Amino acid sequence: MIALLILHIWFVSFIDKPEKSAPQLSERAFEQRAKWGIATDQMDYPVSPMYMAELRKMGVTICHKSRWFNGVTCQMDEETAEKVKSLKFVKDVELTRDDKPAAKLFKHSILNSQQLSILNSQFSILNSQLSSSYTQKQLELYNLLPLHEAGFEGKGILMTFCDGGFKDAQNLTCFRQKELELGHFDFTDDKDDFYGASGAHGTMCLSTVSGIAEGFYGAATQAQYYLMRSEEAEHESPKEMDNLVAALEKADSLGVNIFSVSLGYAMFDNSEWTLDKSDLDGKSTRASLAATIAARKGMLVCVAAGNEGNGDWKTICVPADADSILTVGAVDTTGLIGSFSSFGPSADERVKPDVCAVGVKATLINPSGEIVRNNGTSFSCPLMAGLAACLWSALPDENAMQIRERIIRSADRFDNPDYIRYGFGVPDAWKAYTMILPSPVTHSTSPVTDNRSSFTKVLRNGRLLIVGEGKTFDSTGQRVQ
Repeated sequence: MIALLILHIWFVSFIDKPEKSAPQLSERAFEQRAKWGIATDQMDYPVSPMYMAELRKMGVTICHKSRWFNGVTCQMDEETAEKVKSLKFVKDVELTRDDKPAAKLFKHSILNSQQLSILNSQFSILNSQLSSSYTQKQLELYNLLPLHEAGFEGKGILMTFCDGGFKDAQNLTCFRQKELELGHFDFTDDKDDFYGASGAHGTMCLSTVSGIAEGFYGAATQAQYYLMRSEEAEHESPKEMDNLVAALEKADSLGVNIFSVSLGYAMFDNSEWTLDKSDLDGKSTRASLAATIAARKGMLVCVAAGNEGNGDWKTICVPADADSILTVGAVDTTGLIGSFSSFGPSADERVKPDVCAVGVKATLINPSGEIVRNNGTSFSCPLMAGLAACLWSALPDENAMQIRERIIRSADRFDNPDYIRYGFGVPDAWKAYTMILPSPVTHSTSPVTDNRSSFTKVLRNGRLLIVGEGKTFDSTGQRVQ
């Protein structure tokens, strides 16, 4: 009788990085670090090739590695895992996925958002007219259109959209500017193709930013982007959080400016891994810590707050609890919070969500190319990322934390934040652009790519105006004749 060898997924962390090698950063990433005065550190150096080689000799299959947490996600059986634990260079061995049956009921990320939208909006298809714009109200809510009219639509900004795949995104005509997608990366072991059936959610999220069709215009249609898959269709396990860490690290190495992820984790197929509300402190999981590390290294990270407001869980999930990011709740086009939008605050009582955008009957494009409405913080998150891309293209000398600060300070509840539902509220893109931050810019003023237009701020008869390229706007973004 032949015994069945069951392979599980583990995270193996190492005690050090003994080899001296170059940081794993692209030329663009190095340039941006230099521009904003962000020094390389131990986290930027690669995991030891020698240690990984030793694991492979033992029959261990390495799925992906983490330079920030100095370890690897790998596949091996329990007997091998015990042997790995005894190695002198191994710090810890943690089981992150076992053979427990998938519990679809507890899917907190992609499936939850889709089920909500089917129940509440039935994916209603809109008959688009050439003269109408179904996206106008969701862009008007946070006053983004004046930035568009001024010519700021994300040019020069590099984004990443991380999800569970992107069904037919490579073929849809709404993504007509094909040169904007620079590549894609898969950190899962899913059998389904990256652009296959399980990726409808990712395609819809992407459309809110980059889609262009009759009656439809995305939030930042000139921003370039990478697509990444970290969510696994067949399992809900802590491995998915490590997949997300790998995606964040890859984005950092590529010099990505804005990372948008509409995924969240709290409950798993194996209930022993289910998080406690006290874990939502931004420090208890690698995924939340990685989101904060990415922010510290110059990236603006946007995370969906979650769709648990009507459920038993109620609150935000991981990595929405991370510090120094933008956690995004969902409102309708009048600014009213969606009942499903997850509650805050974080376990350590920070404001969560940070801000809100349209996620109640949000307008988007599905993989069939149809303009539809859908519910979920999954869609308010990329819409906020799109606002950030436009704002950053208008202010290329500023760093990620300054862009984040502008967005938060421009929000309608900034002076009286709601720690449970709205956070700081709905931002005003034009106000964010025209405001003067309380602290001065301290980094280099030599941009990596200069996409600035000739617009300047002037005082005329005591009135702030933005003038350039034959156009004049007032402080609210209204065109002045």
